[in-house]
Amino acid sequence: MKKLLLSIAVVSCAGLASASVSLDSCRNMAVRNNKTVKSAEESIRSAEYYKKAAQSAYLPGIDFSGTYMYNQHEVRLLGEDAKLPTMSFDPASQSYQYNILKGPDGTPVKDPASGSYIPTEVAVIPKEAMSYDMHNVFAGAFTLTQPIFMGGQIKALNEIAGYGEKLAKAMRNSLTQNIVFAVDEAYWLVISLKEKKTLAESFVNLVDSLRFDVNAMLEEGVATRSDLLTVEVKLNEAKIALTKVDNGLSLSRMALAQLCGLPVNTRMELEDEQLQNAGNALPEPDVDMQTVYAKRQDLEIIRQGINMLKGRENLVKGEMLPKIALIGAYSFSNPNVIDGFEKRFGGGFSVGAAITIPIWHWGGDYNRYKAAKAGTKAQRLMLEDTEEKVQLQVSQARFSFDEAKKTFDMTVKNLTKADENLRQAEIGFKEGVLTTNDVIGAQTAWLAANSEKIDAEIGIRLCQTYLSKVLGNLIY
Repeated sequence: MKKLLLSIAVVSCAGLASASVSLDSCRNMAVRNNKTVKSAEESIRSAEYYKKAAQSAYLPGIDFSGTYMYNQHEVRLLGEDAKLPTMSFDPASQSYQYNILKGPDGTPVKDPASGSYIPTEVAVIPKEAMSYDMHNVFAGAFTLTQPIFMGGQIKALNEIAGYGEKLAKAMRNSLTQNIVFAVDEAYWLVISLKEKKTLAESFVNLVDSLRFDVNAMLEEGVATRSDLLTVEVKLNEAKIALTKVDNGLSLSRMALAQLCGLPVNTRMELEDEQLQNAGNALPEPDVDMQTVYAKRQDLEIIRQGINMLKGRENLVKGEMLPKIALIGAYSFSNPNVIDGFEKRFGGGFSVGAAITIPIWHWGGDYNRYKAAKAGTKAQRLMLEDTEEKVQLQVSQARFSFDEAKKTFDMTVKNLTKADENLRQAEIGFKEGVLTTNDVIGAQTAWLAANSEKIDAEIGIRLCQTYLSKVLGNLIY
């Protein structure tokens, strides 16, 4: 199986090397392979479990507790044999009378030492009869607790858990937007450097053709050695520039591959390596700012944070309210005293209710509640401030896009003029009315015009992507 997966991976990478990859594919690979996004997905899963845990608080909880205790001594309720006076029924008084010693005159006789009456009969309870073996005690209980009213804390916990899940999703979406934007920047950088490499190669060929012409003129005696050296210096500079662009292109391809989660040496041929119709790109349509606020994931993070803080307010407020719960239990022990003292397990059911009413805590709970409200208010102010910044950000993005469009239109005009200037310079040089420096100057201006046009085209693409991002439309 490992060999099969490895073969599939190799074939996939080979396919990437031969097939052109679109911008959408790069975005998809980056989002799918990014470890930070995977971590955010796990955070969402964790929030879902917390939500389920909070929902379970509405249901009764069943617990078991068990105890074993070894006692050194047994329990003796009597220190010595107990002697209890007895009573007999007196027919004359129709009542029970104590059996006490009476004198000849019928008067009850008292004990001189204790001052109590002397019984004539006693019932003896032996000390051993009131001694119980408590050396080994086992006890246990099954308890069921059903919350009835917990001051709104269970509801608050469920709300907080629900908002936590939404917060985790908003953080994942915001992170995805940033990754998509980074991929777009890397993608269009590769396109830009690919175009500039082609331009650099054309410039090298252009200067090389001039060197060939100057060398031929030198052999005919109509050019100087200095002219040839000037052209050769310019040719070397063009070759150095081509090498730098080529190295930059290789590095930018590596950076794009790394963002896509591929080996850095993976070669990808991009679908848009021939820039076309960049000037026809349209800005995002005007939308209501409230719609933008609803789509922006960074604002959604703050909103869910506010909701969680509001839930914390209710949670703290619940500390100041009464709490009622229904309790049922089955308790058992060995030994048990349900039906006398018995050395075996015995138990029974019990049902009841518990209520807790906070009375006075020196303002601690109330101050915590006020602190929670202040935290919520601070977060709301942060949201308002961020919304104002988003509005400014949207305006700046639109201005930047318009500026990029105008810049592109100007570079197209400049390139037309540079093409004509180069053509005229080459004709004038061949006719002998212009010098080598004039031609090199025209070639340099032609190179700069083409480079500016490429930058303007890429600028339009990036401004369009950035505008989508600030409008909240870049959710992938």
